[in-house]
Formats: sequence, C-alpha cells, structure tokens
Amino acid sequence: MEIFNQLESNVRGYCRSFPVVFTKAQNALLTDSDGNEYIDFLGGAGTLNYGHNNPKFKQALIDYINSDGMTHGLDMYTNAKQAFLESFQNRILAPRNMHYRMQFTGPTGTNAVEAALKLARKNTGRHTIVSFTNGFHGVTQGSVAVTANQKYKDSVGMPLPGVQFMPYDGYLGDFNTLEYFEKALQDKSSGLGHPAGVIVECIQGEGGLNVASKEWMQGLQDICRRYDMVLIVDDIQAGCGRSGTFFSFEEFGIEPDIITLSKSLGGYGLPMAVVLLKEELDSWKPGEHNGTFRGNNHAFITARQALEHYWADDSFAKDVQKKAAHLKARLKEIQAKHGGQLKHKGRGIMQGLEFKSGELAEAVTELAFKRNLVIETSGSEGQVVKVLTPLTIETEQLDRGLDILASCVADALSENVSKAS
Repeated sequence: MEIFNQLESNVRGYCRSFPVVFTKAQNALLTDSDGNEYIDFLGGAGTLNYGHNNPKFKQALIDYINSDGMTHGLDMYTNAKQAFLESFQNRILAPRNMHYRMQFTGPTGTNAVEAALKLARKNTGRHTIVSFTNGFHGVTQGSVAVTANQKYKDSVGMPLPGVQFMPYDGYLGDFNTLEYFEKALQDKSSGLGHPAGVIVECIQGEGGLNVASKEWMQGLQDICRRYDMVLIVDDIQAGCGRSGTFFSFEEFGIEPDIITLSKSLGGYGLPMAVVLLKEELDSWKPGEHNGTFRGNNHAFITARQALEHYWADDSFAKDVQKKAAHLKARLKEIQAKHGGQLKHKGRGIMQGLEFKSGELAEAVTELAFKRNLVIETSGSEGQVVKVLTPLTIETEQLDRGLDILASCVADALSENVSKAS
C-alpha cells in the first residue's frame, strides 16, 4: 500500500474500507493481488449494472480500438455516436413513446446535473431550485448545492445559494409532504418564492434507499406543471435497469422535463453522462455548456452493446425484477430474525437494511469484507447497508453473498448486545 499512501490524496474513500489491491474482475466477482476472491455487492456504486468485463461488450470495444476508431472527438459526429444514438432511440425512447433531445455533457453524473440546473434557470429566468431531504446529486458546486448531506457542503467553504429543501416522501411519516410544498408555493411569506425547477430521485441511493411512491411522484409532477417549474429526475444511480425498468420512474406514468443519466449508461464502467431534455427546453447556444470530454467514443461502443443485448425486449427487465423480489424476500428474512433492530428499505436491486446507528452498519460491512463480501453503507449517518450488486449476478452467487451478509448482521448485533451488557 506504500505507493498509494505516499502519493494519493487524503480524499480517497472506498479504498479505506477495502484495503487490498484488486487485479481482476468478472461479472460480480473481484480478485485481489493475493488471489482472494470477493463477491461484489458494491457494483461500482451503481456503475456496473451489467457486471465487470461483460464479454458481450468486450470484443466490440476491442474491435473498435483495433480499427483505429475515433477515441476523442469533442462533440463532433462519429460513427460510434451515431450507432449509439440510433440504438437509444430504437431501444429506449421509441418503445416508451418518449421524446427528448440528448445532450452529452462531461463524463460524470455531476456534470449532467450541473447542465440540468442551468437549463431550468435559463428557461424560466428564475433562480431557486427545490431539492429534497437526503437527496444526493454530486459534489461540484452546483450539484452539491442541491445535495442535502452537510458533510459534502462543508468542503466548499462558501455559501451555496439558489436552493430550497423540501421534505421527501415519508420524511414526516404518513404526512403527505407535498401539501407543505404547495402551501409554501402559495404563501408569499413562506420564503420559498417561485422556483425555477425541482430535482428529485425516485430512489435515494446515497440518502439511505428512501423510495418515493407513485402517488407522490405523480403529485410532484402535477405541482410542477401547475406552477410552471421544470421537473428534473436524477436517474444517475437508479437508472439503466437498477429499479427493474430502464428508468426508475416508468411505473409512475410521469414524464419529466429533464432526466440525467450516467454511471451504468456506458455499460462497461466507462465514463459517460447525458441529459435528456424536452425539445422546448433546448435553449442552449452552441458551446454554451461544453467540455473536452463530452462524448466518450469508447463508451458509445459499449453503451450500444448494452442496449442491444439487454434492452431489445423486456426479458432482462423481467429477470432483474425476479432477482429483486428474491433479494427483498431474503432481506426481509434477515430483518425478521432480529425483531425491531432492522428495517428493510429500497426497491429493485437497490435494497438494504437500516440499522439503529451508523456504527452498527459499519461493523457489518467490516465483517463482510473480512468474509470476502464487498458492500457499502449509505444514509445520513451511514446507517443503511446497501446491496448494489451487478444486475447480471448469478442467483447462486447472490445467495452466497446474502448468506455472508446474514451472518455478519447476526454477529454484529450480538457483539453490540454484549458490549451494552
């Protein structure tokens, strides 16, 4: 570890939880430099929906590189981009009767969020963006402003204006939080004013696997329509099949004005981010939001392969939904064994267990890594152990990982009881 400790910044995070040198990965299995194998329940924080080194994509990428295909092209036209756009239109947009322009931003999700926020403000002439409790949208200056967790904001070192936070679905128990939102919109003394737009996750991944209901999301869209606000759905972690459908909002029957996608969009773990925007919102002047790496041609190749292999029909989505139901049943079993000490959260293959403290959840993930399972926590206090495995994981391997998780939960809770007594 000497070279990493010597040269890398203190900002590094995941490596502190998983302090080995990984040398190989295949689907949901990681191998370190000593030959130890680990089941991957982290999935690149949602970047590897199709697994590590998916063989369905690998050869196409190799062939493209060997053909001297364009590696870097700014926003110029390339055959790789053309093929991706055609596939996205045919496999994703047209079958869902969705009509959007596509903007390729810098290759990370936070850049897509920055562009979405700019568009909302540019098109309305207003400044305030409404975000929600426990929301996470990135850590660049605009996106961290709409991120709720204070630990990310503290590092900016300056005020972050232009954002108002509202309570997410379920934040106040059974109370419908949209009633408060609309009351604040109507009351000229609420301090809210007239926002430009709203940014929301249908499943709050980093926020602790909080899930918005169909009724709440439909109500939010209705408010945005009636008050002329741009509705932005951040589908960066929950998209590309993670929820059981390509977009996390499909079952809600809503039509966001803007959608941000990244993480698993590139298919192979290659960086890529896009903004889907309604045509009437496409008010950009040429080059007004640019970047040197807006359009990763290698990612276009593997992203197209993902669309063609997994989204040509609904068989993959049905398989994900089947695994998600199995995952839910297994997590509910673990929950039932420990009474009121745990709470099941999430949907799709984006589920987990909430503990009474972040210390307990961390104890579980530390034990898990010692037992060759890579899994992380989320939530405001790191209190949720989150299963974010590749969607392509074999059921047998999923169950082996869940067996390890169950044993770690039991041992961590038992140890906690022993300390308390």
